[in-house]
Amino acid sequence: MTAMATSPVLLAVALSLVSALCYATAAVIQERTAADTANLRGALTRASWWWAVLLNAAGALLHVVALRYGPLSLVQPLGVLTLVVAVPLGSLAARRRTSGTQWSGMALTLVGLTALLTVTASGGGTSDSALSTNEVLLVALAAATLIAALIRLASGRSSLTGLAFAAASGIASAVGSTLAQKLAVGPTLSWSAAVTALLTVAFAAGGLLLAQKAYGSGLGGPLALLTLVNPVAASAIGVSLLGEGFQYGTTGALLAVAAAMAAGRGVVLLSRPQPERPARLDVRVPVAVPVPHLRPTRMLTGTSRAA
Repeated sequence: MTAMATSPVLLAVALSLVSALCYATAAVIQERTAADTANLRGALTRASWWWAVLLNAAGALLHVVALRYGPLSLVQPLGVLTLVVAVPLGSLAARRRTSGTQWSGMALTLVGLTALLTVTASGGGTSDSALSTNEVLLVALAAATLIAALIRLASGRSSLTGLAFAAASGIASAVGSTLAQKLAVGPTLSWSAAVTALLTVAFAAGGLLLAQKAYGSGLGGPLALLTLVNPVAASAIGVSLLGEGFQYGTTGALLAVAAAMAAGRGVVLLSRPQPERPARLDVRVPVAVPVPHLRPTRMLTGTSRAA
């Protein structure tokens, strides 16, 4: 009986792990594609980028299916395993060791994000709550404004380019997920549903393209920030519009702030430039250069042999 009861939870965990692996592999492929191409247009012509798109879609589908078998408080924190898999995998792809700074950054980000998701998951609201049409338009407008501001920041300061694009991608992906939830709750044919569907596709595609731009600055920092911003933005929408809230009241809110600070510190550590592979010493081995064979000559003296 116990095995029957726990099997759905185990299935949810297994699906979440495979989902995280899909997301992590897609992120590494996108980062490598960005490193090998000059711009976004060049990346879109690569077959590897489209494999990343398929992996992202598979990860999203597996995540949705996992939520059917396990609670949000379990499935959502498992999504942060994407970071645990992606950073070492990215180092392996770049033929570089994962540094101690990266491990510290991953640990802080994972602890902070898991704690943040724990106090925000199931903190009120109803399972069938969804945004109204006016709220959908309000969320879309606010998100588009924030994304435009972040893109402007990315173009203005090169040091923040990757993080700004990552934050914009996280917001776009969160809005896309939220609007998809509205479609899942009320899948009725109407002009409102059509507008919501179009916005869902637009924000989901925008999140994918912005992530590709973010990975042009590396993998660790952008992926960590994207992983952090996505659930935080979704939680902000839930708290402000869907009647959700923090668990444990004021204590939960304070824990959420502390968790966000820890995760933010982790993002900073992961954003630090990583040393390249140790360069080999430039020891030049003398190359034998063929020279004409010089025969020893005798000194000419007065007793030298006459010609």
